[in-house]
Amino acid sequence: MRLRDALLVAASFAYLGGVALALLALALVTGFSRRDLYGRGAAGASRALLRLWGGRVEVTGAPWPAGQAVYVSNHTAALDVFVVCALGLPRARYFLSGGLRLVAPLAVIGWLIGVFWTPPQTRRERRVALFQRAAATLARTGESAFLTPEGRRVPEGGPGPFNRGAFHLALSLGAPIVPLVIDVPPGTTPGLLARPGVVRVRTLPAIDTRAWRLEDLDRRKDEVRASFTWSS
Repeated sequence: MRLRDALLVAASFAYLGGVALALLALALVTGFSRRDLYGRGAAGASRALLRLWGGRVEVTGAPWPAGQAVYVSNHTAALDVFVVCALGLPRARYFLSGGLRLVAPLAVIGWLIGVFWTPPQTRRERRVALFQRAAATLARTGESAFLTPEGRRVPEGGPGPFNRGAFHLALSLGAPIVPLVIDVPPGTTPGLLARPGVVRVRTLPAIDTRAWRLEDLDRRKDEVRASFTWSS
């Protein structure tokens, strides 16, 4: 098992490096003007990477909304970033931890697909500024967004407490919130590694936020968190 893990880690880094170079070459040819195309490439690469580890994703539930939305999910495993990217959320930009930029291929891919890199929770002013810039950008482009409101990985007994950022964003945009419930079988993702298995993603119905008020935001985020239960 250790040899398998070592080989898969090496293959994964090599594969991600190749994907980053391929997308960068595509971006040069297209004048860095086709973020949608680079996003589809990243989604396909994520599905391939999951297959490399012996995993696959099954999606059930409500269809994607037709317009702008704020997608939120629980954060159970280190590979969630690839699970969500593999979904190919329509015209969506992702909020990911800035620490992931230490992995050079992820930094390149994230830059090309327009990831918003979030500072640590301890850097409140920087986080507020990042969310304000992101809200202005998304209001201008009409793109959707994906966030994990827990802000950290909660592998068991989740979801953990939700932060307010995703809900401030939805309120600012007047966009619905779409919960994505990620169900990872026990033992499938020990730490940073993964074991063969099926990850189920259930899309819950969109939640209209147009009547929300800022003073009710804590109650609203708790209501959304309460909806994160898996039902077959």
